[in-house]
Amino acid sequence: MMIVLGKSKCFRAGINSCFLNEVNQLEHFINIFLPLLQGSDNIKIFLKKFFIICTLLTTLLYVYHGWWRSYSNTTFGHVKNNGSLTILLWHWPFAQSYVLEGDVCWDLFHIPHCKLVDDRSYFSSADIVVFHNRELIQGRQRLPTDLLRPEGQRWAWMSLESPAHNGNLRPFANIFNMTISYRRDADVTIPYGELLPKEEETPLPEDITVNKSSLVCWVVSNYIRHHKRSQVYKELNAVVPVQVYGRWTGKPLSSSDLLPTISRCYFYLAFENSLAKDYITEKLWKNSYEAGAVPVVLGPSIQDYKAVAPPHSFIHVNEFASVRELGEYLQELAKDKKRYAEYFNWKQWWKVKLYVDWRERLCNICSQNSTLQYKKTYSDLEAWDKKG
Repeated sequence: MMIVLGKSKCFRAGINSCFLNEVNQLEHFINIFLPLLQGSDNIKIFLKKFFIICTLLTTLLYVYHGWWRSYSNTTFGHVKNNGSLTILLWHWPFAQSYVLEGDVCWDLFHIPHCKLVDDRSYFSSADIVVFHNRELIQGRQRLPTDLLRPEGQRWAWMSLESPAHNGNLRPFANIFNMTISYRRDADVTIPYGELLPKEEETPLPEDITVNKSSLVCWVVSNYIRHHKRSQVYKELNAVVPVQVYGRWTGKPLSSSDLLPTISRCYFYLAFENSLAKDYITEKLWKNSYEAGAVPVVLGPSIQDYKAVAPPHSFIHVNEFASVRELGEYLQELAKDKKRYAEYFNWKQWWKVKLYVDWRERLCNICSQNSTLQYKKTYSDLEAWDKKG
């Protein structure tokens, strides 16, 4: 007589029912078989218990093994076996579209196994669908909640703006599985810039102050009086001269003039328009580091800057008891060429990498995918965005 352990049968009936059914079959088999055995009653009792225990253990292992395989296939089944991901961008940020021809992620950025598309016909086969926040909160785009969402597909909320400009996110509770942001604690971090190691050490110029003609510079287009950065600028300008450029002063700089102009300044005011966790924009990476001016930063905490910037490469406003003290320090530092040059030591080993192409930002999802949690939903996206 053969006892069959049917996995599908066990799942339909439940594990407990499956055990009872198999035990009943075993008892029936033993009752037929035992009379044929010769020996004492103790041997018969021992054999009966032995067979029952073996069958229970075998059934448990079989059912558990089958359950785990079923669970794994359900959770991760949408991710292709070869590790390739299809990322569907539902709408382009700020209507700045790019051409997506060929293997964009590999051809342009050497990121393998990553298919980036903006054709919505890929919805049913996409592993990740990305939605840019600005268009959603403005009502210019909407979530495709009327479509049947494929099992295992993840929806990603993307924003590079500070919480002050992200709007009301409460309607998005229990919708998104991923966050894409400049934040270091986002599921996928896409900073405005970063520093990458150089292949070879590069010596610094003998005199880093050559061609420096202005002490402090600032480029600002949106000047709002009650902003923290506007208040600090006003106090600092009373201590040291600050050369201001931008639409606010009627002296806008073209993209070709921006870096050459700032390069003639000892210090640049890398003041963010919002003071939020990890919110460090191109004001540090491009306007300061790439231009060749020491950044005076105002934004997130000193710890946030230290997490991404080399030591002794920036000056944080909060390091000083007053803005006057800051201004006096800048004057003193500009007169000491040796001490001033120490703020550029990092350039011997590091180079600036800017992230300005949305295609590269999106392809980096694939680079970070292996670290992501597959079963995750943001029950309160608003709270996550505002924390810190």
